[in-house]
Amino acid sequence: MKQYRKWTLAALFACLFFLCGCDSTSMKDVAISSPEVLSFSPESGSIGSEVIVTGEYLDDVVSATIGGGKVTILQKVSNLRLSLKVTDQARSGKIVLTNSIGEGVSEAEFTLEYPAPVVSQTGVPSEVEMGNNLLLSGSHMNVVSAVLFTAAEGGTAGNEAEIVSQNENEIVVKVPYVESDRAVVTFKYFNGTENVETSSSSAPQLTVKRYEPEVTTNVFEPANVGDVVVLEGTYLNKIDKVLVGDIECTIPLQTETVLNFVVPSSEKYEDGDNTKALKISYFDGREVRTLTDAFVVKVPFVYFWENNKVYGQGRIEGQLSSFFSPKTGLVYANSDWSTVVDPVSMKYKAATCSANNKPAVSESEYNSVNPYFFFSGASAGQLQINSPANSKTQLRNFYSTTNSSSQVTGGKIDCYGTPALTFLWLDPSKSGYKTLIDEVKNGTLSKIDETTFPIDVEAKTCRGFSIASAKASPNTDVWASDIFKVGEEKIANVDAVLLVFYYNVKGSVDNVADNIKRIGVLHIKTVDFKLYNNTNAPSSSSIEFDMYWQKYDYDYSKIPIQ
Repeated sequence: MKQYRKWTLAALFACLFFLCGCDSTSMKDVAISSPEVLSFSPESGSIGSEVIVTGEYLDDVVSATIGGGKVTILQKVSNLRLSLKVTDQARSGKIVLTNSIGEGVSEAEFTLEYPAPVVSQTGVPSEVEMGNNLLLSGSHMNVVSAVLFTAAEGGTAGNEAEIVSQNENEIVVKVPYVESDRAVVTFKYFNGTENVETSSSSAPQLTVKRYEPEVTTNVFEPANVGDVVVLEGTYLNKIDKVLVGDIECTIPLQTETVLNFVVPSSEKYEDGDNTKALKISYFDGREVRTLTDAFVVKVPFVYFWENNKVYGQGRIEGQLSSFFSPKTGLVYANSDWSTVVDPVSMKYKAATCSANNKPAVSESEYNSVNPYFFFSGASAGQLQINSPANSKTQLRNFYSTTNSSSQVTGGKIDCYGTPALTFLWLDPSKSGYKTLIDEVKNGTLSKIDETTFPIDVEAKTCRGFSIASAKASPNTDVWASDIFKVGEEKIANVDAVLLVFYYNVKGSVDNVADNIKRIGVLHIKTVDFKLYNNTNAPSSSSIEFDMYWQKYDYDYSKIPIQ
């Protein structure tokens, strides 16, 4: 029985072999014999030469050696022929081909020659552009392992070029960085014993067009962080980087004659004027040039966030960004409230505060939340600014999607926000307010600190203004009186300026002038007063504003003695 099965399998194999015999490469999944080497041509050659091998069972060859050194299988032409490329590992000796069954060894030996590459002087152009391809003609170019470009005057170490292609008579390389306009070209090759380099004394020379960038701009005015500075000149497209000090700048525009860069921000800068070197880097960072040692970067003493827009309790598509942080300057989507804006509030909900504007969380938890505020609809058809910690019923009215059952708090749940703030509208008709209002509207408010905004805790003043009436949720009847009417939609230029006080973890319950962490100035410019769902609640209104914000926590000990 076993013999019958053995004979059946043998017969089946013979049939398959017969069917596939007309195409030796189409149906072979496994080798059926070790390779056989019948002949090869040429019988001698150098590194890089191609050797054609004829024989049998060659299409399953997986590796090849010449003289014991591994060579490259260039192409398996058929079951009867393949081509090899001589590598620098090869030596004079027999050709050995290997497949999964065994080895095939040539009877004759291949003779490896080690000629030196020779460049034809007529094959060297007089000049070439750095970074372009260069064709060099000659003999034995296939043995070249590296092409080096060395500055003709003062050059000590050559820079290696990328070899694009090569054969016995030609080699194409990409011209590398060269320190000067004149370069010597030398070649590395294996001489049978070691890797050597052709002599530089007889090496070809050529002019390398470096096209070095030239900046013609020579006057640099002081610039603010974020400003765009324009450089003019020639070959500016060769510049890799613009650096202010050691800080890389963003380059939004770069042509051959014009380059724009953005003055970068950095924690290394101090507030005020910072004098830094302005530099350009080119040729892959190999050369750096200083344009000026006295480039002045002006860092403002106050954060300024311009042209912000939020929606008051927006509940429909396109109106779901209601939360603004004066610390980051960002408007946040309602859907980000629970994870990005105020995860502490989401964790504790109504227990976040013990009372209105009086946080009950730890100091570290309180400080982990960036200060933010929002606008919402109030009774009698008014719009109000809100301190998050002032109410446990406001946040549940904000939605994260168009689904009305999807409150940011996860449902109709009482939930205090974490940060405690108060707001004071600056009445332009009152003495002293107009100076600050004009600074805000003219964009000349340059600093908010203990000197420019001194606080008197007992008198409840800031900058000499009484802030006793600062509120955690002032309505439009305070900061936009006589502008909007109940039941009437309207777009209006409000142009209201308010002082904003952000408090430390104790909040603002005891004294609005005490425990202040940072001060801001809010300039509400335009309100598109709209009603939600044809009710008197203006919770679809949009508000556009600018915001000034103190950069560092307020230090009462730094208030100047009067």
